[in-house]
Amino acid sequence: MKRYLLITLVLMSLSGFSQNNHIVKIEDGRRVLLKADFTWEYIDATAPKGDAVVNAVSKSKSGTACNLPDDYIEPPLNKKIQAQLKKGRATMPHVKKKVANKYKCNVDEVILLSVSEQKAKAEYKFCVKGKEVAYKRIGTTIIKKEKLF
Repeated sequence: MKRYLLITLVLMSLSGFSQNNHIVKIEDGRRVLLKADFTWEYIDATAPKGDAVVNAVSKSKSGTACNLPDDYIEPPLNKKIQAQLKKGRATMPHVKKKVANKYKCNVDEVILLSVSEQKAKAEYKFCVKGKEVAYKRIGTTIIKKEKLF
């Protein structure tokens, strides 16, 4: 009886040790805490130095329409990141096509205003039909960026 009690106690203590949290460093240099309950969170709140952030937003006084000059040039994209996204169909032409389908317009009418792009995620701002819209990419999934509150 004592032997069974001892084996049960050892097995229970081993299961407690096996559910530790783990810290992992991801591709862009930030550290992530992987919890035992299958959730995660960033440890490093700041973005790494290699994060490409380009802003070229020009709003009108009312703030509802995109007021761009005639010689406006879209911000440049990171060629290495775009090359890696080809396989998952998440390059800029794919994103613009998705936005154009959502707003029922041509791809030429979707103008990139700003981009914050990394390998694993990105945020894009577009001007579509005089309206500023934001989209985000997580991996190769592209969704509209919504405000919760």
